[in-house]
Amino acid sequence: MAEEPQPSNIQEGVSEAPAPTGSAEDRKAAAVLSTLDAQGDDESGKKEVDTSAMEKAMKNLSVKKGKGGEAQKKTVKVEAGDVNMLVSELELPKQKATDLLRSNDGNVLQAILSFTRPTFT
Repeated sequence: MAEEPQPSNIQEGVSEAPAPTGSAEDRKAAAVLSTLDAQGDDESGKKEVDTSAMEKAMKNLSVKKGKGGEAQKKTVKVEAGDVNMLVSELELPKQKATDLLRSNDGNVLQAILSFTRPTFT
């Protein structure tokens, strides 16, 4: 099967321009991020970056926060016997067994099922 010739306006190594974003702030943040991704051809290796735009872009990254501005963590009481059972039956280190129980609200059955079920991503 023969290949069709490439159009004359296509250049090798040039990617298409990204789609325009909604607000001016979004466009400015995208421009700052694209300058960070670009390879510097200058001899000094330093890049000029608009720090205020970069700070705004970093602030717009969303992280769920609780009261006080820190990431909210759930406190789950874990039974020592449950940890020991997971260590012996699943052959896990204590820290991994504890984390597994905490992620499953201290429920041993859910912890075992979540450990043994295949994950599809």
